Amino acid sequence: MTAAVPRVAVGAIVHDDAGRVLLVRRGRPPGVGLWTVPGGKVEPGERLADAVVREVAEETGLAVACGPLVEVIERMGEGWHYVILDYLAELSAPGPGPGAPRPPRAGDDVTDARWVDRAELAALPTTEGLAPVLERAWRLRRSGPSGT
Repeated sequence: MTAAVPRVAVGAIVHDDAGRVLLVRRGRPPGVGLWTVPGGKVEPGERLADAVVREVAEETGLAVACGPLVEVIERMGEGWHYVILDYLAELSAPGPGPGAPRPPRAGDDVTDARWVDRAELAALPTTEGLAPVLERAWRLRRSGPSGT
């Protein structure tokens, strides 16, 4: 495997009032065609929380506020190495009605974006290790940031 300089990236785990999670289908390597949470590389001089907000807006058109860290993930492949920090994020713009978030739109480097419940998640091709991270986020969301 060719060594690569590790790049820092962020992911946003966003839930709606029904407990569904916001997912995007990747349009670029690695993982083209796989479903995952919105996110991407942190730009030089950019704060992690700002990168979360920017990436969600670029990939889904939705506005969020960055919340607590859920997981740190390391992914490596031929010529690439990412350290990914996945954060909970809250929608900061209201939807069209009570309990209904604004529908996401695919943008930037994704081919689709949608709200997904647990049953649908199980049927989607997802990035490696996504399901356990989302389970941790669902538990964290239910119990609060302290995890209690």
